[in-house]
Amino acid sequence: MKILLALWLGLASLGAHADLRVFATVPEWGALVREIGGDKVDVFTATTALQDPHHVQARPSLIARARRADLLVATGAELEIGWLPLVQRESGNARIQPGQPGMFEAVKYVRLRDLPARLDRSDGDVHPDGNPHIQTDPRNIAAVGAALVERLVDLSPADAETFRRNWQSFGERWHAAMARWKTQAAPLAGVPIAVQHKNFPYLEDWLGLKEVAALEPKPGVGPSAAYLSRLIQRTSATPPRVVLRAAYQSAQASEWFGREAKVPVVVLPFTVGGSDRASDLFGLFDDTLARLLDALK
Repeated sequence: MKILLALWLGLASLGAHADLRVFATVPEWGALVREIGGDKVDVFTATTALQDPHHVQARPSLIARARRADLLVATGAELEIGWLPLVQRESGNARIQPGQPGMFEAVKYVRLRDLPARLDRSDGDVHPDGNPHIQTDPRNIAAVGAALVERLVDLSPADAETFRRNWQSFGERWHAAMARWKTQAAPLAGVPIAVQHKNFPYLEDWLGLKEVAALEPKPGVGPSAAYLSRLIQRTSATPPRVVLRAAYQSAQASEWFGREAKVPVVVLPFTVGGSDRASDLFGLFDDTLARLLDALK
């Protein structure tokens, strides 16, 4: 009896560690992996919605998590360039190194926007491969998910049926939600906006928003009051109706501009966890649209 009990406990222990271990760099990809993987994946997300994903410390705890990962899901396009290569290198985990099956970059499956005409550090924090903030367009979520499910299948063939069933269910709900969001968003088409940082080009493309001003004089460079004053004058012919900033960004510049220009400031969740309502991918876009539409009222 003791031998059988020990055997059962041993098998249970093996089962407890059978999940595919996934290291996601940002919340949107952690949430997407969970939708597809269900109880077959163990997901760790390295950052939160209230952190600037460009500026993360390669802490020992992140390295320890990466050391055990079977799959690393990152955005790419140098979003994580300041910390992820160090985490990969120090982890010593061959599975998640560049070019390996355990390394997945989301940007490879979408069309990137804002490719720079030139590469010069004097222009600020320019991404040479294009703007990496692809998660603000639900069409990109669908494209990344279609590739991600196949990667999960490749890494864990025994769970292929579960992954594909979950993806089909998610896809059906996602496309129905996208149709609903598009209808709800009709009043936003052509609306002039200002952005604190140029991290909304995919949202703008999806909704037809018209960006007329960016509060940062260069990407990643904070504006002065004098610069913002000049910006208000320059946009007087086509003034923005709202100012957008992400939940993780400082409020100072956008609040000053909004107060002086007499336009509302809209704080968008930007990713999963950026607001109470944005607790999953569906909530992310429900809340984003609700905030934008409310501001127009």
